[in-house]
Amino acid sequence: MRTLHRETHLIERIGWLRAAVLGANDGLISTASLIVGVAAASPSRNEVLVAGTAGLVGGAMSMAAGEYVSVSSQADTEAADLRRERRELAEQPEAELAELTKIYIDRGVEPDLARNVAQQMTAKDAFAAHARDELGLAPHVIARPVQAALTSAVTFAVGATFPLLIALVSPTRGLTWAVAIACLIGLAALGAVGARAGGSGILRPTFRVTFWGAVAMAATSAIGAIVGHEV
Repeated sequence: MRTLHRETHLIERIGWLRAAVLGANDGLISTASLIVGVAAASPSRNEVLVAGTAGLVGGAMSMAAGEYVSVSSQADTEAADLRRERRELAEQPEAELAELTKIYIDRGVEPDLARNVAQQMTAKDAFAAHARDELGLAPHVIARPVQAALTSAVTFAVGATFPLLIALVSPTRGLTWAVAIACLIGLAALGAVGARAGGSGILRPTFRVTFWGAVAMAATSAIGAIVGHEV
């Protein structure tokens, strides 16, 4: 007797993976940029640590709120479409069956077979069939606001903690360079881990996140130096 195996597809990770990668990268880049900018303006370690800590807390809360609001809007839209689909199935079952049949025909199924498949899918679970094949709402792509918010907040805080620790142990004179170099290495590692978890190539995502991290830190450092000099 043949045993069935369950395939685990990478697309199933997309919900939490997107929020995790975004949160960690944002936490590291924004906090490191803030620390580098303040350090360029003022040599005081206390000011740098206060600014970095404030950036960590504020950024984590902002990420959580932003993700929750954004993904909740997506969830509301999905729920509205599903309610409409359920109503149409109750009021116009034949029209919905014809619509499902056309979907399968458009995908390359012969008309008679498509009609037969649509009838069987409708008999088993019409609502699930239309949600999946008409609306494209499979379980792994359904919006989950709380999951996205918590994942973003936690990963932001983890990413932001790294430059804070580097600033805490680095000598004051070389703090800016220590934070910048360590965080570029951290960003490269995050890019590689995110790419690996998502099943894509490592080189391009790693270069992309490292490049933009370097740009962000260079910009805040230049602004901090200008403002610090003027003040």
